[in-house]
Amino acid sequence: YSVTLDNETRREQRDLSVSELAPDPRPTLAQFLASPEPGEHRRNWFDRAGGHYRWRWLLNKNRAFDNSPTLVDAIPSGGRRTIAQQLMPRRRGMLRLSQVAVSWTDPFGLFRANRRVDCAQSILILPKRFPIAPPKLPGTVKYQPGGVALASSVGQSEEFVSLREYRPGDPLRHIHWRSWAKTERPIVKEFLDEFFVRHALVLDTFCAAGQEDLFEEAVSVAASFACTIPDQESLLDLMFVGPEAYCFTSGRGVAPPERMLEILAAVSPCTEQAVEALAALVLRHIDAVTSCVCVFIAWDEPRQALIRQLRFLNVPVQVYIVEAGEPGRKPLNAEPMADRPDCLHSLVAGKIAQEFACK
Repeated sequence: YSVTLDNETRREQRDLSVSELAPDPRPTLAQFLASPEPGEHRRNWFDRAGGHYRWRWLLNKNRAFDNSPTLVDAIPSGGRRTIAQQLMPRRRGMLRLSQVAVSWTDPFGLFRANRRVDCAQSILILPKRFPIAPPKLPGTVKYQPGGVALASSVGQSEEFVSLREYRPGDPLRHIHWRSWAKTERPIVKEFLDEFFVRHALVLDTFCAAGQEDLFEEAVSVAASFACTIPDQESLLDLMFVGPEAYCFTSGRGVAPPERMLEILAAVSPCTEQAVEALAALVLRHIDAVTSCVCVFIAWDEPRQALIRQLRFLNVPVQVYIVEAGEPGRKPLNAEPMADRPDCLHSLVAGKIAQEFACK
């Protein structure tokens, strides 16, 4: 991005450097107490009690971006100079830039003075995505109540079929006024019901302490599917649980895939509720769903129970489990998907791109 500097002084300004000031990375007390450093149990008791290494690890983790100062050529009095700045975001989400620091040295090069300039800006950092092939999701079209508001003109959208006499309960907006004027009795237009494909993308947000990296990988997997599944003839429902249960829909003119990425950029781990809240959300919308893609960060009994319920309802399911690449990790329990092992996928964090390339 570019930064423009105006020299409003009466003399030439030299040896200037410009850098973006990052937000304060110091952790809160709650974050410090609830976020142990990876491998902290292997440190001696003094280092664990003092918390120095945990503090340094959290400082590095909370840094919003990496950047370095940019040198500026001399600016004459009343002149202007535009420079190119670069920064590398370290995580997804809303990146808020509040101040720019302009620095210059004293004539002997011993000290540096700083001037902070307020220029608030913000930019949304989208999740990382993996190149994946469009998944083969089976299932048939289903009736979508109220689908005319969701469907575009492509596919089996609601279409005019014929005219018939009015029946009690018919909406007034369906009355064909010209036919009523000719026949002198109320005539309504009859339409074909809406049937089309609707997929569900279920994201596991129930992240335990130490699983933050797995959660970020799961968000990236969900973002990859969100950009791959929708086509012009289907809908995609993104379901996850945060402070509340959320269900967002894209496809068929409702919302573009980019809107899904913006939502996933802001999603955060859920600590207030249990996995059962996600199961209740999915089952509440399952009647209209053709197939389901589940992205989990664990494979315990509550998550397996959700898959059993979906399979009992004859909903085709694809399950992706994001795991840590720890030595000696146990193989997944394939019991809920024992008859469909090709629909149960284990993804090792840090190697997901390679594993998708092999599928």
